[in-house]
Amino acid sequence: MVGDSLSAEYGLQRGQGWVALLQARLEQEKVPARVINASISGDTTSGGRSRLPALLAQHKPTQVLIELGGNDALRGLPLAMSQDNLQAMVRAAKATGAKVLLLGMQVPPNYGQAYAKQFAGMFSALAQANQVALVPFLLKGIADGPDALKMFQADRIHPVAAAHPTILRTVWPAVKKLL
Repeated sequence: MVGDSLSAEYGLQRGQGWVALLQARLEQEKVPARVINASISGDTTSGGRSRLPALLAQHKPTQVLIELGGNDALRGLPLAMSQDNLQAMVRAAKATGAKVLLLGMQVPPNYGQAYAKQFAGMFSALAQANQVALVPFLLKGIADGPDALKMFQADRIHPVAAAHPTILRTVWPAVKKLL
């Protein structure tokens, strides 16, 4: 699992984030898999791209989940650069024989409709071009839900602990297919 603060339990007690809940779900389902959470708060696609080769060599994963891109958008980085970085990560993971799951993100509407559409489309285009699994929107049911404000910490970016089971429910079907 390579991600940013959404996967690194930012603002939460250890064990409350969706990645920890994923490990618990795997154990509950008696799936003999171990989740390595290599997520770093503030990470961008370029940071993930530079860290991934060493992580692949060290852990030799059979599945790789990539949850990056949100910080690229928040920093206004060019979409082409983000897409290139994600493409390189997908290729690197696939080259080791690992199955890949892209976890997509969306940006708030204040970024403009065209940018938001291009940003969201980047994940589906990459998944289709590389024939990898995709969860189109990691925060589905949270950011677009009826109680969206209650589901976020005061910064309105990071989900509260109560939102993380919803994230797991969003991700689980795709993870289960990879296994």
